[in-house]
Amino acid sequence: MKRVLTIAGSDSSAGAGIQADLKVFAQLGVYGMSAVTAVTAQNSRGVQKIYKVAPKIVAAQIDSVVRDIGADACKIGMLYSPQVVDLVAERIERRDIKNVVVDPIVFAKDGTRLLSARAVSRMINDLLPRATLVAPNVAEAELLSGIKVTDPQSAAMAAEQISKFGPDYVLIKGGHLDGEPIDVLFDGQSAREYRGERVAGPPMRGTGCALTAAIAALLAQGHSVQDAVAFAKQFVASAIAHAVKLGKGKVSFYTGTQGEG
Repeated sequence: MKRVLTIAGSDSSAGAGIQADLKVFAQLGVYGMSAVTAVTAQNSRGVQKIYKVAPKIVAAQIDSVVRDIGADACKIGMLYSPQVVDLVAERIERRDIKNVVVDPIVFAKDGTRLLSARAVSRMINDLLPRATLVAPNVAEAELLSGIKVTDPQSAAMAAEQISKFGPDYVLIKGGHLDGEPIDVLFDGQSAREYRGERVAGPPMRGTGCALTAAIAALLAQGHSVQDAVAFAKQFVASAIAHAVKLGKGKVSFYTGTQGEG
């Protein structure tokens, strides 16, 4: 069985973060492991509290599972502090972890800032050069590239700019664009569009988490980046279609039991 490590924050409502990642891993037939970077109190209405995990504990979690079980791929989500960004980048290098998928989470769905400006700088300098793929949403792509993203053409420009930081591939998630949700993948030389249809209903929490977790799972199983992205986009669309409305907020939740893609 292929093994995938998620390094991310814990979501008490299990709508995003490591809980969502582990649901995806289980559904796609890989063995999921986790290193928790922060503990959050959040629900369908938003984020209420965040408690950061000490970098040495994050390091110990990564070392514990990789030394014993190993990892065929790694998905990186919420890192929160610059110290943890540095630590994770160092451990990726030291433990020779391959197929690294970075979801550069800067803001929560409710707008809460989850990565400081200093931590973003550390991510650019230390983590992205070690990434197989980085997958920002529109707001994150604008922050990383300095380019306003309004359509697939500007998304391709932003992806090319972000690729200069060193990742092998850049995927701009187009779910926040107007009209058809078009994701743009840049491979260092050219851009490719992945088209889809917008699914009716309330927005699902953790779509970015589910997408990047699915990509990491497919990479662990030996699929190409291009095929992993295509599958993950279909997988998330199906997950949204089967999401369940829970809580008192205006979002739905991925259950991990439907949406096979």
